Amino acid sequence: MTVLKRAAIAVVLAGTALSGFVFAPMLEAQVARPAPAPRATATDTLAQSYVAQNRAPGIVLAVGTRGQPAHFAHAGRIDDAANGEAADADSLWRVYSMTKPITGMAAMMLVEDGKLRLDQPIHELIPAFKDMKVLTDPENSLVSRPAARPITVRHLLTHTAGLGYSIVTTGPLKAEYERLGILPGAVEPKTEAQAATVRPKSLEEFANRLATLPLIADPGTEWSYSIGLDLLPRVIEVASGMSFEQFLQSRMFGPLGMTSTYWAVPAGEVGRLGPNYFWAGDNRIPLDPAGSASVYARAPSFPYGGAGLVMSARDYDRFLAMLLNGGELGGKRVMKAETVRTAMSNLLPQGVTFGGIPGTGAQNAAGGYGAGGFVTLADVPGGPGAGTYGWGGAAGTIAWVDPKNGLRASAYVNYFPAEKWPLRTDLMKAVYSR
Repeated sequence: MTVLKRAAIAVVLAGTALSGFVFAPMLEAQVARPAPAPRATATDTLAQSYVAQNRAPGIVLAVGTRGQPAHFAHAGRIDDAANGEAADADSLWRVYSMTKPITGMAAMMLVEDGKLRLDQPIHELIPAFKDMKVLTDPENSLVSRPAARPITVRHLLTHTAGLGYSIVTTGPLKAEYERLGILPGAVEPKTEAQAATVRPKSLEEFANRLATLPLIADPGTEWSYSIGLDLLPRVIEVASGMSFEQFLQSRMFGPLGMTSTYWAVPAGEVGRLGPNYFWAGDNRIPLDPAGSASVYARAPSFPYGGAGLVMSARDYDRFLAMLLNGGELGGKRVMKAETVRTAMSNLLPQGVTFGGIPGTGAQNAAGGYGAGGFVTLADVPGGPGAGTYGWGGAAGTIAWVDPKNGLRASAYVNYFPAEKWPLRTDLMKAVYSR
């Protein structure tokens, strides 16, 4: 593997881990003031400027208010190639960790159904997690002691389970994650071929292997970015009695009309998927190829609930619109309003705070965390209101819902590192401009 590829993988998957757009949360039960109409011209100008400055070959920005269609600002092409397709609302993007809020909301649907409880120990569904151990010296050994308490559904939703993540974990535990193939994410074909040889072939096998490894902290004691949202799909499978993919299709993607959301892009749709790039200094180098050569044109080892989806801006906006509308879209209700409010509220265990992730270039402020995404606890002057919920992806994407201001917004590019350019900050300014 070349130095460039090793660096790219580190940056990419660190981006998956470090890409959360950081504000922090409690969702107000009532809308405090009517939503001002976003300035479409500001997002149009921003999209055009990114292409004009060669910051991306193409870009799509989506902004919408409660009950209204989104405005899609787009510019450029999905590929640096001269014959690349124009970027638009139906282009396909690797959203990486923006998969996490979708997985989080799927779990909350089962909480609503009474098939899961937020504080339910997951060993009731996956017995292998009954007697977990915690490392006593994580940086230097695998020596462990019994965990103080079991892992719960809440812990998986909020990155407080004590689980690791190969992209951020260090020491002997990282080596064990790699040895057992606890690597729920794909980057590009060559490294994916290597990872697939050791990776589990199902969510059940993934969960059972993970249960053999010690934790880095007692569950419920600290926020640590983890594979909790990759383990949660197995919990969803057991609780629902159907595969994770079937559950999402029947309960979310189908009802919401999300017809361009894929774990593996079908052969007939690969023309809408451009490359994923890696910035080496000022040079933009294709990392994962476009179209049928992409790693996302083939089925993953299992569905990666923390980083596995490819989606169009139109589809992700439909997901955001459902959240902003309190669980309903186009006359179809997929969640109760109360469930959405709970999911987008601060679900962190008592005494735990979310202070952001250093190095993202995003605003860091102590706050809260909901079902797979940040939640802001206080108004940001000239920006999001308290209760804003969202997350970002490793390849530069970002999405959020601001119930207090009655708006939703998202951005789509595909390059590493995600913070090469201040797109997330720039979109904030455009969306909240008056």
